[in-house]
Amino acid sequence: MRLTLLAVLTALALPAVAASAPASHAAAAHAGAAVPAYVTAAINDPARQADTDKDDRRKLAAVMSFAKVKPGQKVLELVPGGGYFTRVFSAVVGAHGHVYAAWPDEYAKVAQDETKQLQDLVAQPHYANVSVLNGPAAQLKAPEPVDLVFTAQNYHDYPDAFMGKVDPVALDKQVFAALKPGGLFVVIDHVAEAGSGMRDTDTLHRIDPAIVKQQVLSAGFVFDGESEVLRNPSDAHKVKVFDPSIRGHTDQFVFRFRKPAH
Repeated sequence: MRLTLLAVLTALALPAVAASAPASHAAAAHAGAAVPAYVTAAINDPARQADTDKDDRRKLAAVMSFAKVKPGQKVLELVPGGGYFTRVFSAVVGAHGHVYAAWPDEYAKVAQDETKQLQDLVAQPHYANVSVLNGPAAQLKAPEPVDLVFTAQNYHDYPDAFMGKVDPVALDKQVFAALKPGGLFVVIDHVAEAGSGMRDTDTLHRIDPAIVKQQVLSAGFVFDGESEVLRNPSDAHKVKVFDPSIRGHTDQFVFRFRKPAH
């Protein structure tokens, strides 16, 4: 009888424990949740076969699920590189959606190989729903209101000299303006030492997650979640992200912000 009573009491206590768990743990648990079928289909698209060796390291399925991208949506991707995420976004949103890949003029000058890769991508009929947007880093604009703005490992670049020292808060306000009410802003970047602010953006290519959250919230967003799928506690945050000892395995934060619906 005592065992039965203990089991009942334990079961009753579990919801309270779950409710008191930090939001970050809840988001981390999401990494193991079911991946939407349209995300799985997009990841399995034969057209991105050359990218698949990166998928596990970059936790692609979990990141796409966390970003909540859906068929028919409009996506604005900042600094898309060679199109790793672009290809998946294209497959998820489908023919009724669109992906705007934004290449700041300043960044394009130092990444000509990647800009050429993206131009080659949009020239393919398979990616007819992708457009490249060019313009000054300080003047982000979307041709139409979008559902999602996404940036991976590039938020820290905007305040640097080669980008014209763009004020991140000004960028966040432009992202806010580009989004539909209720739209999402997902930021992935390399973690810097706690309390360092933007000290290491140009040297180590890292940024303090706290300053990112502060800047984005100041633009009118609300914090909508955090995923820990890219966290690496063995990264001491003291070396450049390109250092062979840590490259490809840096500690990274994944934040999701929402533009209020009203």
